[in-house]
Amino acid sequence: MAGELKLIVEMVTVLGAATVGGYLANRLKQPVLLGYLLGGVLIGPTGFGLVTLEGDIEVLSEVGVALLLFALGVEFSLKDLLRMRKIALGGGSLQILLTILLAGGLAYLTGWVTTIPTAIFLGAALSLSSTAVVLKSLIERNEVQTVHGQIMLAILIVQDLGLGVMLAVFPALTQPPDVIGSAVLVALLKASLFMLSAILVGKWCIPWLIRLIARSGSQELFLLGILVLCLGIALLTSAIGLGIEMGAFVAGLMVSNVEYADHALDRVLPMRDVFATLFFASIGLLIDPKFLLENIWVVTGLVAVTMVGKAVIATGVVRFFGYPLKTALTTGIGINQIGEFSFVLAGVAQSQGLFSQRLYGLIVGTTAATLLITPFLLRITPDLVNYLEQIPALQGVFQAGRAPHLIGVEGALQDHVVVAGYGRVGQTLVRMLYFQGHRVLVIDNNEASLQTLRERGIPYLFGDASSELVLEKAYLPQARAMAIALPDPVATRLTLNRSLSIAPDLDITVRAHVQDEIDGLYQLGAQEVVQPEFEASLEMGAHMLLKLGDSTYSVQQVVNRYRTGRYRDILPERAEYWGGMDIEAATEGLNRQWYSLEREMPLVGLSLAQSNVRRLTGVTIMAIERGKQLLRYPLGETVLESGDRLLVVGSPQELQAFEQLLHSENSVS
Repeated sequence: MAGELKLIVEMVTVLGAATVGGYLANRLKQPVLLGYLLGGVLIGPTGFGLVTLEGDIEVLSEVGVALLLFALGVEFSLKDLLRMRKIALGGGSLQILLTILLAGGLAYLTGWVTTIPTAIFLGAALSLSSTAVVLKSLIERNEVQTVHGQIMLAILIVQDLGLGVMLAVFPALTQPPDVIGSAVLVALLKASLFMLSAILVGKWCIPWLIRLIARSGSQELFLLGILVLCLGIALLTSAIGLGIEMGAFVAGLMVSNVEYADHALDRVLPMRDVFATLFFASIGLLIDPKFLLENIWVVTGLVAVTMVGKAVIATGVVRFFGYPLKTALTTGIGINQIGEFSFVLAGVAQSQGLFSQRLYGLIVGTTAATLLITPFLLRITPDLVNYLEQIPALQGVFQAGRAPHLIGVEGALQDHVVVAGYGRVGQTLVRMLYFQGHRVLVIDNNEASLQTLRERGIPYLFGDASSELVLEKAYLPQARAMAIALPDPVATRLTLNRSLSIAPDLDITVRAHVQDEIDGLYQLGAQEVVQPEFEASLEMGAHMLLKLGDSTYSVQQVVNRYRTGRYRDILPERAEYWGGMDIEAATEGLNRQWYSLEREMPLVGLSLAQSNVRRLTGVTIMAIERGKQLLRYPLGETVLESGDRLLVVGSPQELQAFEQLLHSENSVS
């Protein structure tokens, strides 16, 4: 093969294998990163032997690393970091330090690694979590704005920032023991001087330069300028001994302060994705499946120790900063994987001679396994935490230190409106109620957002709105109404269900996050379910109809008809809607149980309205399995038949009462 064609053939082979692997991973609902690794394994020396990590492919993978870190720098949010600076800077730094100390220390004391620098690199690689995987999972579950979601992202931001420091300082650890102290000091001095220069250049020169290129109006010139800036600074830091990764990250930070940052990121992302794919696939070229199989128990042990250890550390850190155990545990389980940038640190350690081929292979295999487990683990975490919370022996542990504080209240509340959640939706709702003269009680567990309530003298409960302990302090039986505007779908369902168990007749309006939640929330007992996207459509439509000359009365009639019909008349007729969301997902986080109806049971032959099970026991029947048919969210006129299986939701006490009702000999009235 001609030398000039070899690179093209290898690039096509690597990218083609990565595309196939990424597609399969996506179809299996796994991170595409795992597909890239698998593609690299298949075409690598231990697979079909089509490509080896030598020469030009290795250089191109280095470009991928540089572009990855450049994009990371551009996306770095100082605003988000400062908004949660206590848990971010304090908690994130503490999590990294404790992971390095415990993981590295354990590896060194047990003789698994033989030098302290190797132990530090190992601990650092294990301390980083996957921003991409965690953020994707949070977005899919509508949990980005939840308390645990915000804490996860704050810690991940600090981890990303810490990566830059590690890349600048850790290579100095390879120096001989007698000069290692001075080498670290020199590295810190170099990094500090470089950062100071970068701040000055980033403030005075980079904005001017980028504006100059942008004025040309040429998108090609703009992209070329950004690439030259990124790779040029990366080469500069490599020349002074700080590594190309450090320079690329700092270049991104410099661009992030320019008004063209979003446009620059948008132009670079396609190239970043291509070259980053080469990087991750090139890691796959180094993976030896035979080696991993021979060391399967070692890898399994590393995965278990790493994920459990990081979960314990992160949970303890979040709990130390005053957050409830439930939030801390959810956060700890969410960031207990090893991230994609651990590959970068492991690669630096290997190039410095600190990681042997065996250790590098074990780290890569462990990282891939944790990334594979993470999406599944994040899906089951709400159920797991809720299950642990229901264990009598653990209830005191979960409730310890989170007793609700009712502030701004003199005596018992009466005829008030309870608003659960004080985010953007909750704040608007509270303002409307307050200025209309209604008494409001707010429930929220974000201390930073409650300052306005203190200034206005509006009473609030500091705590988790889905907690029965908190809801019992909200005087729900005396309340006129309740609004649930929580950002977490699971917490929304729990709050609705538990509020109605305390005050069955309470008028509750609930915010739905996606359209598939609407029917489920109505079935759980909500009087009104509001979906913000549909409401925005209705308001825009109403405004346009008024502008077009329709009367106010007719417009209001149209809007009311759509709302009364639960938005069905404006939904696109898609099969997945009529099939409904998975019923297990609709009841996620709730206590649920399937019951079979036998011929002699008193409910057989009665409609749901006649059975009055919610009034008698407090439970909600979410679905009926009848033969091969599944009736989701059955209506009041649905008649119960012998052989039906009922999916019932309620507290343990309510489920027990329902079971007693099923086996009672008296007819239901």
